[in-house]
Amino acid sequence: MQNIEEIYKEYSTSVYKYLFCLTQNKEIAEDLTQETFAYAVKDIKKFRGECKLSVWLCQIAKHLWYKELKKKNNNISLEDINENVLYDDNLEENYLKKEDRIKVFKDMQKLDEKTREVMYLRLIGNLSYEEIGEILGKSSNWTRVTFYRAKQKIKEENKNDK
Repeated sequence: MQNIEEIYKEYSTSVYKYLFCLTQNKEIAEDLTQETFAYAVKDIKKFRGECKLSVWLCQIAKHLWYKELKKKNNNISLEDINENVLYDDNLEENYLKKEDRIKVFKDMQKLDEKTREVMYLRLIGNLSYEEIGEILGKSSNWTRVTFYRAKQKIKEENKNDK
């Protein structure tokens, strides 16, 4: 097993990006990233090696975020996001442009929580369907289908909005 400094250097950016996708807040994401690694250090013996270390860390991060939400009863709001963005057919390509990323995130807020989380992990976390499945406790096939259906739903809604 790597030492904690190596683990932190290797995975902190990924954990932060994942948390930022969930929280939409830089400060909260930074705080929860630190908390995630503090928890991981304390409970490293609980890591059984049944999944990748990055997946285990993201699971910890997700649980800490949910705990934070319950504590603050906080809802993510994207009211101030610009709506004047055109939509292409390829959702992943849209992600590359800042304006389109904002539109995608706004559209993703309309999805149910699990579907939204799949989208975040795939687009922001750059995780494979297998890794996302491990994090969410679902099969890679379920993850793949959920991602595809979410893309289709977003595309359809945007066609109807035009």
